[in-house]
Amino acid sequence: MTASDLIARLDAERGAADEAIRAARSAAEVEELDRRFLGKASVAASVKEQIKGLDTADRPGVGKALNEFRTAVEALLQGERERRAGGDGDRLGSERIDVTLPGRGPTRGHLHLVTQVQRELEDLFVGFGYRVAEGPEVETDWNNFGALNIPEAHPARSMWDTLYVRLGEPEQVLLRTHTSPMQIRVMQAQEPPVYIVMPGRCYRKETLDARHSPMFHQIEGLVVDRGITFGDLAGTIEAFTEAYFGAGHHARLRPSYFPFTEPSAEFEVTCIFCEGSGCGTCSQSGWIELGGCGMVDPNVFTAVGYDPEEWSGFAFGFGLERMAMIRFGIDHIKTFYENDVRFLSQF
Repeated sequence: MTASDLIARLDAERGAADEAIRAARSAAEVEELDRRFLGKASVAASVKEQIKGLDTADRPGVGKALNEFRTAVEALLQGERERRAGGDGDRLGSERIDVTLPGRGPTRGHLHLVTQVQRELEDLFVGFGYRVAEGPEVETDWNNFGALNIPEAHPARSMWDTLYVRLGEPEQVLLRTHTSPMQIRVMQAQEPPVYIVMPGRCYRKETLDARHSPMFHQIEGLVVDRGITFGDLAGTIEAFTEAYFGAGHHARLRPSYFPFTEPSAEFEVTCIFCEGSGCGTCSQSGWIELGGCGMVDPNVFTAVGYDPEEWSGFAFGFGLERMAMIRFGIDHIKTFYENDVRFLSQF
């Protein structure tokens, strides 16, 4: 084959390479074309072998044409590789999943919902002029029952399902069943007047169900002053209801019984789900029971050294979990303590 034939063959192969490389549909096909046009079985390799049989004067011309062919094909292949790398990079960037550690950064935590409710109520009552007091969760029988007009063997003690502690005399030390012992501690520590709220954790030997738990939180309020009446109690409950649940929500009192108050009442608030029109949550009544209240029994004043002829007062209390359940529509108390971040992060 003459020098002219070899050069013509390279020119034809260069055109075929240009067309094939531009039409390549995948990176694998590009690599296959590299082997086809520049590999050991390619036209370029064949021409290189045949140069040896040409006249000495013809060899430089064919060698130059061969180099130009290889340079051109290599440029086409490299350009196609870079184009595909750029396109794949864009696609991979948009579809990339970051599996490097630590991955998502740690999110900032916040207060538990029950703690949020407690602090909001503390702020509310501080705004009413009350002071906040806290006390021990392990209490004496006297503070938890005796001083609150519930003597030993009194049938009212069965209302509290008490958990006793093996400390001191039998059944004289216990886990407090309510925050009312703080009323005794506060009144023993100061002279009237008293305007105080007492939040804290309480314990009762109760079976866990939707609304009851062996461990729960309460907040109680106590007012002692001259001339305090049941009307002051009713007004305080109404003011609290509107301040916490919003305008348009009201409270009502129903007669009840507590050993440490006389008269005693249960207080209910306007159902926040139906706005008082009646629904399944409030049993079509338009009201939801929230807590208990009443005028402090004179026997309680006598136990702490207050003169019931000079001083009068009222007390009220309710559960913090109950407040959160009503306000946020939570249907089971155990949800607060399952440590499910999906639930806790909502509040």
